[in-house]
Amino acid sequence: MTVSPQIMRRIRQDVQSMHAYAIQDSVGMVKLDAMENPFRLPPALQKALGERLGALALNRYPDGRVNDLRRALAVHAGMPEGYDIMLGNGSDELISLLALACDVPGASVLAPVPGFVMYAMSAQLQGLDFHGVPLTVDFELDEAAMLDAIAAHKPSIVYLAYPNNPTGNLWNDESIEKIIIAQGAQGGLVVMDEAYQPFASQTYLNRMVKHAHVLLMRTLSKFGLAGVRLGYMMGPKALIAEIDKVRPPYNISVLNYECGLFALSHADVFADQAKALRCQRDVLQRALAAFPGAQPFPSEANMILVRVTDAAQTFDKLKAQGILVKNVSKLHPLLNNCLRLTVGTESENNQLLLALKDAL
Repeated sequence: MTVSPQIMRRIRQDVQSMHAYAIQDSVGMVKLDAMENPFRLPPALQKALGERLGALALNRYPDGRVNDLRRALAVHAGMPEGYDIMLGNGSDELISLLALACDVPGASVLAPVPGFVMYAMSAQLQGLDFHGVPLTVDFELDEAAMLDAIAAHKPSIVYLAYPNNPTGNLWNDESIEKIIIAQGAQGGLVVMDEAYQPFASQTYLNRMVKHAHVLLMRTLSKFGLAGVRLGYMMGPKALIAEIDKVRPPYNISVLNYECGLFALSHADVFADQAKALRCQRDVLQRALAAFPGAQPFPSEANMILVRVTDAAQTFDKLKAQGILVKNVSKLHPLLNNCLRLTVGTESENNQLLLALKDAL
């Protein structure tokens, strides 16, 4: 059915020119395209969680139990004294709410690129300018360019993904500090996005207390609950209180928060899974480095960025063999001929390597 031009005029022109976030069809595939934890809950925990969720009062709106999850996450993360925590339906919602809360005249968002696509998308949807500052050729922060961009644009928000997506790397600590200080000096916020913290060797959590303008964002998606959609953001109480005013009521469902509480009560199970994935990441890195025609980049996340001779052709060959990865080669010139490979189970990684060896 064709939508009439009269109706289309009611939809913003910039929205009409955008591309929706694409999700690849993964039915029947070895799914290594979305940085998910590949492990299912053990059968005993599946049974226990099913009984727990089945007993919930789904006829009622979410209640104060959501605050039990906030407290449990604060303890789990080691939230500093004097800070508070805000929950989102995944980190995506928190990023959108930040753009909404900071939508003052002349506001803009700045982040290194290539980076997480939702920083730019949420800014555009809220009518904010987005300024992307290219990384260096080895995917490090271009410190001088970042500082110049902050001075020129005076952004409301600077996002620093730690580790970065899709490159998987942690950035230079001295550069990060200079950027945070410069952003604070001109009165803007810095959001440290630690979505991949379970797989990283470092966190910014213990350093953020030096800066009252820094927020730290994490998600339970990489922890192992991608299907539950739970993100959280920590920061000084007064700052979180202002941003929390734009959060929709009941944005965290009873199923979300009960799954989150259940998972945190079995955090050791998920910690073991993260450890296994870190080990598999190292195995995958070494194997990829030995492949002619493949250049893997260092990673502190549950993904590996690898440059091949022809990304489109390699992607198609992998897909033909039932292996689904992410072709990121068109997202930014720095990602020319790059594929992003999620770290899977040992069996999945072995299938990937066999298919990739053939594809190359």
